[in-house]
Amino acid sequence: MAINTVAILSPGDMGHAVGRLLREHELRVVTCLTGRSERTRALSQQAGIADVPDMNDLIQQSDLVMSITVSEVAPQVCRQVADAIRATRRDILFAECNAIAPSKAIEMEPIISDAGGRFVDVSIIGSPPRNGSSPRFYTSGARATEFEEMAGFGLDVRNIGPNIGQASGIKMCYAAMTKGTAALHTELLMAAELMGLFQPLQEEFQSGQGAVYQRMERGIPGMPAKSRRWVSEMEEIEATFGQLGMTPHILEGVADMYRLVGDTPLGEETPEARDRERSLEETIRLLAEALKQPGV
Repeated sequence: MAINTVAILSPGDMGHAVGRLLREHELRVVTCLTGRSERTRALSQQAGIADVPDMNDLIQQSDLVMSITVSEVAPQVCRQVADAIRATRRDILFAECNAIAPSKAIEMEPIISDAGGRFVDVSIIGSPPRNGSSPRFYTSGARATEFEEMAGFGLDVRNIGPNIGQASGIKMCYAAMTKGTAALHTELLMAAELMGLFQPLQEEFQSGQGAVYQRMERGIPGMPAKSRRWVSEMEEIEATFGQLGMTPHILEGVADMYRLVGDTPLGEETPEARDRERSLEETIRLLAEALKQPGV
């Protein structure tokens, strides 16, 4: 089936940028903003994504739905789409693009297929599209070849296998490394700050771990703006590793760390409205100060 209109649920940090890239490649992009925040509405408008009144209209008008939201609400979005598929009797491709455990992707597939839709497992690795670039869209499952059509509309699509869960699984492993180490780096730097040791530790890192410290400088100042929505993603990785017979506790601690950061004043920031001049040292100082406050 030719893809002419794509629905994005929802046009947040990643979703609106994906929608903008698809529009640049002459696809029609729609969403449903009913009940969404002013921030999401503003991002959607910036990307030129059309708003439709309700989910039934969204499904009726679309050929592909891309679910790009917070991990914890992915099953709810899936059920809402399934209800709309039943109501409209529309044969639509549903791309589950969230950071979820492979087992959850497997559980969600029949929700869509039993309603009359087609389910494809997709995961996104990389930063939101910018200046025509695309993150990697890993895809798997029986419908993965259908999603490969999106490579013609600017997306970097990589089919990695025939099974639902494979695309979700590679995201779990990759995010465990990137976001897991970011949490560890933040925690150890906060510990050094609280013990009055930030400067000597900084000098030691710069001397013996220069590349690692540069990564800290690039990534940690912007991390608090994303920390709250990363909690559920870390919980999905925790579940994935536990189901494979390995310890889930490493990622349980990572989730705790992002929960702690999200509870500080810096956790109120958004990716597009954060202090881009704030240094790593200042970020750690503010996080450590917040930790001393009651209720954090």
